[in-house]
Amino acid sequence: MEIKEPEITRKDVLILDDDDFCKENVCIVTGCGTGIGRAVTIAAAVNGLTVAGLDINETEGEKTGDMARALGGNAFTFIKTDLTEDAQVKAAVEKAAGLGQIRYLANIAGIQHIDAVENFPMETYDLMQKLMLRAPFFLSQLAIPYMKQAGAGAIANMASVHAHICTKNKPVYNITKFGLRALSQSISAEGEGRIRSFTISSGFVKTPLALNQVAAQAAQRGITAEQVVTDVMMGSSRVKEMMSPAEVANLFVFGFSRFSNYLVGGDLLFDGGMVLTY
Repeated sequence: MEIKEPEITRKDVLILDDDDFCKENVCIVTGCGTGIGRAVTIAAAVNGLTVAGLDINETEGEKTGDMARALGGNAFTFIKTDLTEDAQVKAAVEKAAGLGQIRYLANIAGIQHIDAVENFPMETYDLMQKLMLRAPFFLSQLAIPYMKQAGAGAIANMASVHAHICTKNKPVYNITKFGLRALSQSISAEGEGRIRSFTISSGFVKTPLALNQVAAQAAQRGITAEQVVTDVMMGSSRVKEMMSPAEVANLFVFGFSRFSNYLVGGDLLFDGGMVLTY
């Protein structure tokens, strides 16, 4: 079974009328080199923001910039960053601050490992915790002072249905996604309504992270790749189609915008009914 990441066109992007969506304001996006991170980068740039894209993959990160510019998003800077290295994270935020006023942060970068708790390699546990929970916390810590200087800001964390339910053989992914909801609520509790934070919880999205899970899930569960998609990934969803990265990116745009002033610590659950309709 071959399912590839769909191409993003301008008509796929939600474009909103917001005075704060301007080149003077900076949006930091992690994981900009592929998948949801790439789509959010493009959507933020098309909406007029200056985007600082962070990723360890320089080739794909620069490609994202080319894609954003081709759709009219002309303010993009790629910053090669290993999110598990504090010095690189600090340097990236300082560089982003030099591009304008940091107003938005999208924590998206992540990886997956399929294994049961009893077999899970601790070095992989540590890597996932650093990349998917510690890095968002640290980036938020660094970005919040800039947002306070601006008088407002918003931090979005990419969660998942796995921030609501736990499925087998994804223990650390589950833990980090639940943790991101707690981080968003903690930031919002301290933000006095001026520094907002929220999470986005989607079902399965047509990204390499999701599509690359198919073979491992099939081996772990003793089923075919096709059964993984139809029975495991989409089995509980009332919408039998994986989301596109652009559809998820549009939730970030909406959450950052003036239309979401009451989105303070909340979670945007767009999962096709996977969690809440039994």
